[in-house]
Amino acid sequence: MNLCIIPARGGSKRIPKKNIKEFCGKPLIAYSIEVAKESNLFDKIVVSTDSEEIAKVAKKYGAEVQMRPAKLADDYTGTGDVVKYVVDTLKQEGFSFEYICTIYATAPFLQVKYLKEGFEKLKYSDACASFSVTTFEYPIQRAFKIVDGRCEMFDKSMFDKRSQDLEEAYHDAGQFYWQKIDCKSDDVFFGKDSIPIIIPRYLVQDIDTLEDFIRAEMMYKILNYKEL
Repeated sequence: MNLCIIPARGGSKRIPKKNIKEFCGKPLIAYSIEVAKESNLFDKIVVSTDSEEIAKVAKKYGAEVQMRPAKLADDYTGTGDVVKYVVDTLKQEGFSFEYICTIYATAPFLQVKYLKEGFEKLKYSDACASFSVTTFEYPIQRAFKIVDGRCEMFDKSMFDKRSQDLEEAYHDAGQFYWQKIDCKSDDVFFGKDSIPIIIPRYLVQDIDTLEDFIRAEMMYKILNYKEL
């Protein structure tokens, strides 16, 4: 069995009620629920939340809801703790799963084909996980910091290197994370036991601030202009 978990706490501070804020005509979390349903990959789709308001929206769009305790809904609780709580609770209810996929509630650009690619590549490999990644838009080797109002490169030897000669770097796209329940890794999640599923940059946008939210809506409208 496959389990989809969508963590969605109610205490967002930078964007109040972010997970259910209207995004191009629907609550933001609705996009994650709908793509999970459309994929036909999951036996259960569970939204984990501490908010009755989010729970109501999640049920409206077809997800099951598991209310989490307050200790798992503060600013310091990691996604891993929430996922473990959901899985452990369902096990106590008699359910068992071979694969779990965490989908963030703020992933309106997630497409079914990448979700399926993540599952298929993980299923037929000896890896423990697969997740969405994308490329950095600028060479990280030429990055610098600001110290006392002046610039300081992290690595001065990279200053004269041509961009095309530098190795491409990737980062977490923040959309989905597949895991094999019984697979144990001694490495970090962004390590040798995880398969990267590459998402084009035009389908990736963090939504942490109001500026991010506005930019994401603009991107979504451009990508879906024929439908809106």
